Amino acid sequence: MASIRFDSSKHYATSSLVIGYALCSSLLAVINKFAITKFNYPGLLTALQYLTSALGVWVLGKLGFLHHDPFVYDTAKKFMPAAVVKQPCPSKLTFLSLLIILGGSVGYVATDSGFTLTAYSWAFAYLITITTEMVYIKHMVMNLGLNTWGFVFYNNLLSLMMAPVFWIITGEYADVFAAVGASSGNLFELTAFVAVSLSCVFGLLISFFGFAARKAISATAFTVTGVVNKFLTVLINVLIWDKHAGPFGLVCLLLTLAGGVLYQQSVTGATSAPLQRDSAESKMMITEPDGNDHGDEDEEKGISDKISGV
Repeated sequence: MASIRFDSSKHYATSSLVIGYALCSSLLAVINKFAITKFNYPGLLTALQYLTSALGVWVLGKLGFLHHDPFVYDTAKKFMPAAVVKQPCPSKLTFLSLLIILGGSVGYVATDSGFTLTAYSWAFAYLITITTEMVYIKHMVMNLGLNTWGFVFYNNLLSLMMAPVFWIITGEYADVFAAVGASSGNLFELTAFVAVSLSCVFGLLISFFGFAARKAISATAFTVTGVVNKFLTVLINVLIWDKHAGPFGLVCLLLTLAGGVLYQQSVTGATSAPLQRDSAESKMMITEPDGNDHGDEDEEKGISDKISGV
C-alpha cells in the first residue's frame, strides 16, 4: 500500500541546522559589535574571518577531519554571474507574513536610539546586497553540486581574494598602516585579539551552518530565520549596551517574530496540501481491479520525488 512516511531523521537534521545557524547568526552579531569596538578595522576583521574559514577548512581537510571539493577555476567562475531563480509567487498568507516582518522592522528602526543616517545608509546597502545574495546563493547550492564544506571553502577563499579591493576603496589600509607605524598597540592588545579570534571562529561556524541550512530550506525561509533569530541579539544588546530601541521598538521586534511564525505556518500548509492529494490518488490506484502493480510503484516514486523537492 502506497503511503507517505515522515522522515524523522531528516526533519531533526534540518531543524538542527536551522537552530545552529540561528544561534551562530544571533551571537555573531553581538561578537562582531564587541570586536569592532576593540578592533576598529571592519574590512580587516572581515578578511580575517574569510582567512580563518578558508584556511580552517583546508587544514581540517588535509588532516582528514572533513572532505571538501578542491578549488577548480571553472567551478569558481560559476560564482560570478547573476542568476534568475524561477519560483512561484507567494500565497496571500505568506505575503502578509512578509509584510508583517517588514512593518516590524521599520518600526524597530524608527525607534532605535542609535539611529544615524550614515549607519542606516550602510544598513540599506546591506539590505539590497543580502536580498540578492540569499536568492543567488540558494540557486548555487542547488545547482553547482559542491558539498557544504566545498561551498564554505569556495565562498571564503573568493571573498578573501576580493577583500583588498574594498580596503583600497574605503581607505582602511592607510589607517591600518598608520596604526602599525605608530606602534600604538591597539592592533595587538589581548582584548582585541580575543574578540577577533572569537569572531573568526563564529565566522567559520556560521559559514557551515549557513550553507547547510540553505540546502535544507528555501531562500525566503532562510531569510526569515535570519530575521527572527535577531531577538536573541537584541536581548543581549539590551542587557549589556545602552544603545537600543525603546519599549515600542521591542514591541515591533515581537511583531517580526509573529510574522516569522506566520510565514512558517503558511509555507508548511502550502506544501502539505499537495502531499495529501498525492496520497489520495495513490489509494485510488491501489483499488483498481486490473491488479497492475506498476502504477503503485510509479505513484510512490512520484510522491517521493515531490517530497524530496519540497
